[in-house]
Amino acid sequence: MHKDTPNEWFESWFDSPYYHILYQHRDEQEAQFVIDQLTSYLNIPIGSTILDLACGKGRHANYLATLGFDVAGYDLSKNNIALAKENQKGKVHFLVHDMREKFPEKFDVIFNLFTSFGYFDCKDDNVKTLQAIKESLTENGIAVIDFLNLNFVKENLVPSESITLDGITFSIIRRIDNDFIYKDIRFEVDGKNHHFTEKVQALGLADFEEMLEKAGLYLLEVFGDYKLTKFDQQKSERLILIFQ
Repeated sequence: MHKDTPNEWFESWFDSPYYHILYQHRDEQEAQFVIDQLTSYLNIPIGSTILDLACGKGRHANYLATLGFDVAGYDLSKNNIALAKENQKGKVHFLVHDMREKFPEKFDVIFNLFTSFGYFDCKDDNVKTLQAIKESLTENGIAVIDFLNLNFVKENLVPSESITLDGITFSIIRRIDNDFIYKDIRFEVDGKNHHFTEKVQALGLADFEEMLEKAGLYLLEVFGDYKLTKFDQQKSERLILIFQ
């Protein structure tokens, strides 16, 4: 049986081919809609430098490049970066990089989208990430974190389900425990059992406000969905933070 260790779950799982099978439904149109909304709201001039931090396979980064921006995509997963490069479009470059470490360049805008934050065991690592973002923003640069709304997740958590994709049945168990949201994923391939556990810190708006303050960043606006409607602590599906 494959068993990941807690401090590297995101490295092993995101590099697994089964991760891409399970999440193959992720929608290009939704990714483009999010980018259209944010670039319009922020009024980002064409030619601006933009970082897609934790870029995955590059859905957002590649689309940003087609809009005329100078784009970088950073991700810890070598497999993700390799796949992103295969689909590379426009003026974009991809790099394997840990978001907690200083970035090699500066950007006018930094996007961290689709709940790609709070993977670490220690909250100090979140502040390190925010500090790295701060140090890599240009003088008037803006950053955006798109996270889940914790209260909405608590009220709408689906405890268990089974999904069959490409002949593989994934059994998924979700729970919230000890300040983390867990997703246990089990499946069998060629007689071998596999088990991965996703976990993300159960962070609310107050947690982000505290971490941003520690990092010396200023929260400008908070939205509750990809249409950028006002954030509602109970009803909003997302927690979208705009800061500098």
